[in-house]
Amino acid sequence: MYPKNFQNLIDHFNGLPGIGPKLAERLVLSLYKSDTQKAEDFATALQGLHNVHNCPKCFNITESDLCTICTNTARDTSLLCALEDPLDILPIERSRNYNGLYHVLGGTVDGKKGDHLKITQLESRLQTSNINEVIIATNFTTEGDMTALFLKQRLSEMCAENNIKLTRIVRGLATGSDIEYADDLTLISALTNRTEML
Repeated sequence: MYPKNFQNLIDHFNGLPGIGPKLAERLVLSLYKSDTQKAEDFATALQGLHNVHNCPKCFNITESDLCTICTNTARDTSLLCALEDPLDILPIERSRNYNGLYHVLGGTVDGKKGDHLKITQLESRLQTSNINEVIIATNFTTEGDMTALFLKQRLSEMCAENNIKLTRIVRGLATGSDIEYADDLTLISALTNRTEML
């Protein structure tokens, strides 16, 4: 029905999370109707993704050797917040209630396995850094709760041996909600009232 290049772009948009076929068609049509410069800027921005990679220290997204949070000397290096995805960092930063470091796990546990997560790297950071508290800030979904429990089981002994407090943000966030979509006040409450994981 559509020309090959038009349909190809629709298929690429449709492959993104949360974008169905109708929205994909509207997005491509919008790009098609936009002026040439706008379409070229969009293409350049897409190509720029080749310059983006994960920070080797915290696994946030960066264009530099280390992300801006890891290189910021004003951050509290005794606090480490472990979360699922880089997208979860932005709302926590917007709350302006947390000034520590982050560790992006790269997802949630799959069944009883967390082999694909950056947990070994997290353990290494705990052994080589002066971290006093690890805040588990996974989403309040079934997968996020399973990941928090998995981290607790995996880190409890190491944290106890090194006098590191292991805490979890509180359920100021509704069950089933993602940190990415939480409002600032809810996040401030969840961080401020975090509870120790026993």
